[in-house]
This record gives sequence, structure tokens and C-alpha cells, in this order.
Amino acid sequence: MAADWTSAIDRARKHAPFLARGLERHADLAELLAAGSGEEALEQAKAAGSGTQDTGLSLRREKRALALVLAIGDLAGGFDLDKVMRELSLFADRALHRAIEAAISRRVEGAAPQGMIGLALGKHGAGELNYSSDIDPILLYDPERLPRRERDEPGEAAQRYAREIVRLLSDVTSEGYVFRVDLRLRPASEVSPLALPLDAAITHYESSALAWERAAFIRARSCAGDIGAGEAFLDHIRPFVWRRSLDFGAIDEVRRLTHRIREKQTGPREPAPGYNVKLGRGGIREIEFFAQTHQLIHGGRDASLRHKQTRAALDALAATGRIGADDARALGESYNGLRRIEHRLQMVADQQTHTLPSGDALDNVARLDGFADGEAWLEHIAALTAPVAERYDALLAEDEISVPEDSPHVEAPGSTARLDPALTARVANWTDGRYPPLRSTAALSAFEAIRPTLIESLAASREPERAVARWESLLERMSSAINLFRLLEARPGLMQLLADCLTLAPPLADAIARRPELVDALIDRSAHELPGSRQELVAAMQQGERGDTYEDRLDRIRIVTGETRFALGVQLMETAHDPLDIAAALARVAEAALASAQAAAEEEFARRHGRIEGGELVVLGLGRLGGGVLTYASDLDIVYLFTGSHEAESDGKRPLGATLYFNRLAQRVSAALSVPTAEGALYEVDTRLRPQGAQGPLAVSVDSFARYQREDAWTWEHMALTRARALTGSAEARKDIDGILKDVLCRQRDEAGLRADLLKMRNEMAAHKPAKGALDAKLLRGGLVDLEFLVHFLQLRDREGLTPFLDEAIGQLPELEDLAGAHRLMTRLLVGTRLLAPDLAIPGEAPCAILARLCEADDFETLLDRFAGARAQVAKKWQTIFGETLELD
Repeated sequence: MAADWTSAIDRARKHAPFLARGLERHADLAELLAAGSGEEALEQAKAAGSGTQDTGLSLRREKRALALVLAIGDLAGGFDLDKVMRELSLFADRALHRAIEAAISRRVEGAAPQGMIGLALGKHGAGELNYSSDIDPILLYDPERLPRRERDEPGEAAQRYAREIVRLLSDVTSEGYVFRVDLRLRPASEVSPLALPLDAAITHYESSALAWERAAFIRARSCAGDIGAGEAFLDHIRPFVWRRSLDFGAIDEVRRLTHRIREKQTGPREPAPGYNVKLGRGGIREIEFFAQTHQLIHGGRDASLRHKQTRAALDALAATGRIGADDARALGESYNGLRRIEHRLQMVADQQTHTLPSGDALDNVARLDGFADGEAWLEHIAALTAPVAERYDALLAEDEISVPEDSPHVEAPGSTARLDPALTARVANWTDGRYPPLRSTAALSAFEAIRPTLIESLAASREPERAVARWESLLERMSSAINLFRLLEARPGLMQLLADCLTLAPPLADAIARRPELVDALIDRSAHELPGSRQELVAAMQQGERGDTYEDRLDRIRIVTGETRFALGVQLMETAHDPLDIAAALARVAEAALASAQAAAEEEFARRHGRIEGGELVVLGLGRLGGGVLTYASDLDIVYLFTGSHEAESDGKRPLGATLYFNRLAQRVSAALSVPTAEGALYEVDTRLRPQGAQGPLAVSVDSFARYQREDAWTWEHMALTRARALTGSAEARKDIDGILKDVLCRQRDEAGLRADLLKMRNEMAAHKPAKGALDAKLLRGGLVDLEFLVHFLQLRDREGLTPFLDEAIGQLPELEDLAGAHRLMTRLLVGTRLLAPDLAIPGEAPCAILARLCEADDFETLLDRFAGARAQVAKKWQTIFGETLELD
């Protein structure tokens, strides 16, 4: 709809005394606005304070002119809400910065505002200031860098500057005021000085800050004074704001704050005279808290959610599936609508009010907003608040997480099962001081809150005694359990899921004991979905932030990888997806971690040694990694190659020759993947398949690799190459390597010699690596290793089916097409047992039932029969192709 400047000016004159006076005082601006020249008027308003050396006077004149132009532009529809809020916030930045400059220069002539920092919080920090808003900055100073007179102590100087800054901005003169300044968001505002030294502020936020301060800093930014120092401070305390592990105690405190706000409201619950559009039920504050609560929960693990602006935060939450798209749209539209209502209330008399007036005053402000009367305006406001109230009520009541309803082993809390008295006594004794995580008062309180649900969950387990024992093992290994207990209290539906992890999947139990915060990831909707593409995973792993170190980047890779692998393990345990799809997803995660670790290592390595023009490191994946099918326990079989001349040299401060450069870089990449950081390790890396094995260099040139494979490699090395795949490197480098692999694998071979080599190799393997148990789908004769030998023999003999993906290769080899089903069955069993029966012995009743379902069998006995039948199929094919009988156990 086109802007209507004439109507806006007319309504302003009739219904807003503050604006009417502004139009009279600024006739030049009124003329521009009447002509529809809003942008020209805006630029002129920004210059209204020029020509005077008095900072306070200059800012007041600019504020008055700017307030007029933005109000008329807003009423006319010529400036949208975002523009109005942004311009007000940018003026607040300028005003605070100029006040800091003026305060310092009055005391130390010519001094720059270094060492004095103005942080914007709240709506100012978000760039969403309202029309007649206070600003709520926090003032910090660096005692070492703050300009001051020689006789002044740093603290004394900083307080003098702070008082002057407040006076310059908030004193009411004949020219009005700039901003009311509220410094009560600073730490311990009742007793602390107006400006805090940096070290004291850091100590506070790292050790004793309250939950509401975390929420406040979601929207914090450095806006004035020594902006660079302010950004460094915010980087330093970022872990306090965006915690990687959930603190449901803090989140509940934020929710309790909203309850208290609602309880303190004495006005009507629905829009009517006396209703507060900011603090009332369904008001602006509830939209902000809705977004911020979800940001606090998820933003520590997903930096894409760390928006300061409310609507941007809602959109990001919807984009990542944390909230519904309809919720984001409804809340966003209500937010914009209520902010406009807020502005209309404040335009009338330039008052910081959010309360709807009564009588004629209500009709007056309604008409300012273009409505016929107050009754019509109230109906409009009610339509904005209703969807907010409904969704915020649901947020306050939210306490469940879904578990797949058709899970074959989950029995939801609420069952009639009762724990054996002896086991109940064992649980009661957990609080006698024997377990470190249950010794503090806070931990005991958190545990008592979940004890009834925990006992109910343990009783519902198929093997309660084993469940109790696993919990005890977990408590022995954890250093702290408060956050875990609070999470389980806030999300009771997680209790049974956690019990399943502890009793059914030893690798998941071990992972939780090492990193209890992994359970946090299960509250995301995405935790029950397969991860996206490799590119999407890489984007999540490389989601950097200002000030990140190399160690931070490696930690980020570990966090995303660990949480995704854990979630995939839970999905497998819950039979949420086909094990083949989960195996492919585990491979994508590994590839993404490898690519991200290599990128981080290359950048860090280049800081000292530079880069080699025309050369790059390429990682070749082999084995199950090359084949794109990993299990929960897989390590990574890789070979490092480099392109370009081995005679080249890097261009850094400490140059290295190509061979040494890429070998050291390869060591860095391996370390980036396997060395534990604060977030643990990623993968075991196996590089023994490289040319000359452990005796050879870690990285070899592509030319050397090609020459070795053509002239010196053994048959088993060519077998390994059938599953080789370039995982990193440029498209050109990958194409060259693909060509080398094809050339090597397509060479003419003596069939008898090839057969003899393979049989000798398999017999030696059988002697040195026997099957580990009745469910060893890999090493039992007739299992996956024998099937793979058949595939590789035919690939090398016939030069057909040369794809690293085993299922595709089987489909391309006519002699083996009838083994496709056997391969899928045994691969599913392999993936399942690595999680549910890692010792490969037949597990308990519940894991057996899950394995049967994963392998699409009616029950476990049927699964064993089908497994035996698959092995028999492989043995029969072995006899046909190799003329040798396989002895099946």
C-alpha cells in the first residue's frame, strides 16, 4: 500500500501533541514530509545537531528532529517497522559513543575513548529500540588503557566519566533529553559502581551471574567507546551465554520470571483499558521470552540461532525445526503489530508507556493509528495477543519429548510395574555419599525431583537389575550430574530413553558416562531424523564465530560429530530407521568431520608454513569408509596423497619442501581427528593401507602412489583399492586419482595367481582373526568378509563392477546378484550388533528383539535362521567360484 504522508501529518496534528509541536518547530521538515520526501527529511534530521560544539545540545536537537521524521514516516507507512527501530538504535549508538568521547575529552583533552566500553543490551542491543525507549547499557573500562589525568586513579576516573555520560544523555533541559539511561543491568547494580573494570565483569559472568543475565546477553553488542575491546569482552564471556550443555535450572528461572511478571500484572488479562502491551499476557515480552528460551536451549550447539533480533531468531528457530513455521509466522506478525501499537502509545506525548488508556484517550490514540475508535483498536490488539498467549501457555507447560510409539521395547512411565524392594533400597542408598555427583546439596535436590520417575522407569525396564547397575556405573564415572537430573526433570519422556541407552546399548552408555551432555541433543526434533547431506554437516561443523581458535574449531567438529553419532545410535536402538540408512549417515558424518578437520588443520598449518602453489592434500577413504557404510564402532581407513611436484616449496614464514610439508600436514589432520580435546576424540585413524604400510611415509605424491600401485603393490593392496574413494581435494585432483584407480584395477591379471593370492590371504586371516561370537556377521565363515572376497575377486578378474559401494558392485556382477539379500541382511546385523551386542555374543531378550526388528525378521530365532541361510548362500558361491569348501560353524 502506498504511503499516505498527508493523512499521517493530519493525524499527528490532531491526536499527538508531541508530534504537533515538532511539526510547528521544524517547518522545513514538515514541508519535506508533506511532499513525501521521507528519506531527504531523515537525512536532514540527522544533521539537525550540527553546527554546535556542545555535545548535549547537538544530540538533543538531532533526537527531536529524528523523532518527528520517524514518527510521521511510521504513521504514513513510508518507513517500515524495521527501519524505524534500526534508525532509533543507530542514533542511540551514536549518542552513547559521542557522550563517552565528550566525557573523556573534557578531562583529558584530545584523548580517544580507548578503554571505555559501552555495551548495548535489550532492545538497543537487538537494534529494536522503541519510540520513547530508555537505553540499558553496561559501562566497562580497562584500567590499563583508560585515558586519565596523572593524579586520577583508574576507578575514580571511570566513575567520573560514567556520571558525565549519564548527565549528557538524560538530563532534561529546555531542549529536552536524549535518552533516559538505566544502568541497573550491570552486575550487582545495588552496590557496584556505575562502570565496572573488565576483569571484575569477566569474573562475575564466569562464576556468579544469574540466569536472567544470560538471557539479557543474548542481545548484547559492543556499540560505543572502545568497540573492539567490547567485542573481545563479549567473545570472552560467550561460553557463559551460549552454554554447550543445557542448564535447565537457568531455563526454568527464566520461565519463572515470566510467571512472576504475569502475577504482578494488575491490569486486565485481555486487551482493554489498563492492559500492558509489553508485559501483559500475550504481549511483547512473552514473544521475546518465547524466542530467548528456545535460543538458550539450542543456541549453545547451533550458532545459527544466535540472532539478536526477535523476528530473525523466530525465523531461525523455524528453519532448523526447533519451532513450527506457523508458530514463527504468527508470533512474528504479532510482534510487529504490537511494536507498532507500542509506538503509537508513545508518540502521543513522548512518554515511555505501554499501557492502553481509557475513555477519550483510548479513542484518541486509536485514531492516531488510523482506526475509527478505541473499540475497533482493541479488537485489532486482541487479534495480535491471542496467538501469543496460546503459544506461550504451551511453552510454560512443555515437559515431554516424544519416543517412537511403536518402539519394541519402550514401556512409557506410568506403567503398573514396581521395582523389587532390594533394588529400591539400592537406589535409596545412592545418596549416602558414595557417588561424587550426589554429594552436594544442589545435586541431591535435583536427584530427589526425579527419583519417583526414575524408579518407575527402572521398574518398567525388561531387566531392572541390569538397569540399576548401569545407573550406578554411570554415577561412578560422572563428575557432575546436576544438569542431567534437571534435564530429566524438565523432560520426563527422556527418562525411559536414557534407561534404554544404559541397559540396551553399551556404547551409548559409555558415551553418556564420558559426556552426559550428549543427552541434551535428544530434545531437538532433529534428533530422531537422519542427518542431512555431507555439505550440511560440514556447514554445521564449520560454523565459526569471531575470536575462534584452532582448538575451538576442533571442539566444534567434535561436538557436532559426537551429538550426531549419538543421535544415530539412539535411532538405531529405537529402530527408527533402516540400519543401512543409519550406516550411510554415519559415513556422511565421518566424511564431514574429515573434510572439516582437514580444512581447519590446513588453515592453521598455513599460518606458519604458508601454502604450496599447485599442490594440495587429498584424503583417500578405503574399507567401509570408502564404501560409504560405517558402524557405530568403525575406525577410518585412509591414505594421504598430495598433488603437484615433490620439488615445490611452501610460501610461508617457515617454508618447507613439498614432501615434508604434506607429511607434516597429514600428521596434523590425523591429530585433528584422533587426539582428544576438551570435547573428547573423534575417530581412530588407520593409515596402514598406504604404500609400504607403516614403514612408508604418511603422505606420498599422486605420481609416487600411481607408480607404486602399478609396479610394487601386492594383490591385497589392489583388493583394498576396489573400495577406495577420494574424499577431499579439488574436483580435478579427484578426477586424476579416479583415473589412476581405474587404470590399476583394470589391468590384466592371471586368474590362477589371483585366486591363489586371495585364498592364501583369507586362510591366514581366518587363522589369526577368528570370529568373536555367534553374531559376528563379519568374520564367521560365510559372513561379510567372505562375501567381500568374492566381490573383489570378480572385480579384479573381470574388471567389472568397479565401484567402492559394495551393494552396487554386487548388482553389477551377474555371478553374485543372488547374494544381494544376504549382503543386506548381514550388513544390517553388523550395524546392529556393533551397538546392541558389541561382544558379538547373543545378548538379552530386549536387544535380541531389537536386532530381529532391525533385520526385518519376525523374531530372533527367525533372524538366526536367516543369518545361517545367508552364510550358507555365500559358502555355496565360494565353492562354485573358488572350488573350496567353507566349513560353517
